[in-house]
Amino acid sequence: MSTRIAPSGGAGIIHEPDHEAEQLTEIAQQVLEQARAGGARQAEVVLDSTLGREAGVRLGDVETLEEARDRSIDVTVYIDQCTGSASTGDLRPQAVRETVERALLIARHTQPDRAAGLADADRMATEFPDLDLWHPQDVSMDALLDRARVMEEAGRGADKRIVNSEGARVSTYAGIGVYANSHGFVGQQRSTAYSQSCVLVARDGAGMQRDHDYDSRHSWDDLHAPADTGSGAARRAVRRLGAGSLATGRMPVLFAPEVARSLIGHLVAAVSGGNLYRRSSFLLDAQGRQLLPEWLSLIERPLLPRGARSAAFDSQGVATTERPLIESGVLSRYVLGSYSARRLGLETTANAGGVRNLELVGASRSFDELVGEVGRGLVVTELMGQGVNLVTGDYSRGAAGFRVENGRLGAPVEEVTIAGNLSDMLAGLAAAGTDIDSRHNIRCGSLLVGNMMVAGQSG
Repeated sequence: MSTRIAPSGGAGIIHEPDHEAEQLTEIAQQVLEQARAGGARQAEVVLDSTLGREAGVRLGDVETLEEARDRSIDVTVYIDQCTGSASTGDLRPQAVRETVERALLIARHTQPDRAAGLADADRMATEFPDLDLWHPQDVSMDALLDRARVMEEAGRGADKRIVNSEGARVSTYAGIGVYANSHGFVGQQRSTAYSQSCVLVARDGAGMQRDHDYDSRHSWDDLHAPADTGSGAARRAVRRLGAGSLATGRMPVLFAPEVARSLIGHLVAAVSGGNLYRRSSFLLDAQGRQLLPEWLSLIERPLLPRGARSAAFDSQGVATTERPLIESGVLSRYVLGSYSARRLGLETTANAGGVRNLELVGASRSFDELVGEVGRGLVVTELMGQGVNLVTGDYSRGAAGFRVENGRLGAPVEEVTIAGNLSDMLAGLAAAGTDIDSRHNIRCGSLLVGNMMVAGQSG
């Protein structure tokens, strides 16, 4: 059993969050004043206070008990376009002063960068709507253990072919963050998160397979019933028994929601500022080009209530707003913070820190309908390896899933490789599923790529 305990007053939440936020804001103001007195023309600071708790069981026995309280500060100063950054987990006054001094010292020994500096002052957020992310609930360690046991027991009892468990875990998290800069901007964010997961092992005469299920929500009351997650893990593990391979050939490939979002993630990475100004993307100068089919759009919704990454401002204080990334298949804009925007001679898109709740629009078919459209091919439920080259767009990854025969889901498949080029794969999307997974920052369902190379070992 692993145990990590940090003093937290025995609470599973941050008590007196208003007082905590005020204290962090006070420290932020002191940091900015010290940076200004030390010669910084601009400065910014991020402070976080988090409290997390996790309990895990395996085969009914306690395996993990963790409770941790963390506080941190990150300081960045700019002196004549020279940047210095320093951080610490010690928020006592002396430690904070020393952190600012280190940042100032570093800035005096770095080279000027014309793109360095805060985001423009007139882009700072001025409205802070309630995004329904804060649902504090003091869940005891005993309650977490009880829930984990129920989850694992439900999974182990769901099918006689479940022979082992790699454990069930339940966790809670509460975090308060403050971002402030020398423009006078101060923004506070609060969020809670609750998650549960279970990993089970199934066996038959052909061998053993493992799989998992999980859930993650901002509110404890929104979590799936633990028995559902346990039985879901069992169902996933059992359905993989007897996995074989496929004959090598070209065929339609249907990406299930849990892996489909990675395709959208590769697109986002390729149109993000860092890869663009470094010229390390297969989508250079792609703004205004048709990248996806006309029926598909990708809309960023940072103000979505209870969204996975909802926020009124990005990591530089710039106000966020709902806007398309892809509109009717055409790339409307890049994904830029202020630094990458300056390097490219463009303007920030309020994406310092990445996209927030990117949602696929245009899905029209259920998963079963998509399987029927595949005819003969492959459904991918798991991807392995890192065979994605963002410079060329070349894509080659290990995969597991299920074969499709005559429009129906067939036997499980493993140890195959799927390959193509991301430009062709994205342009060749044939359909999207309505089975949207809302637990993630990229919100999409299944994606059907019309033609990919699949390399297997046998027919």
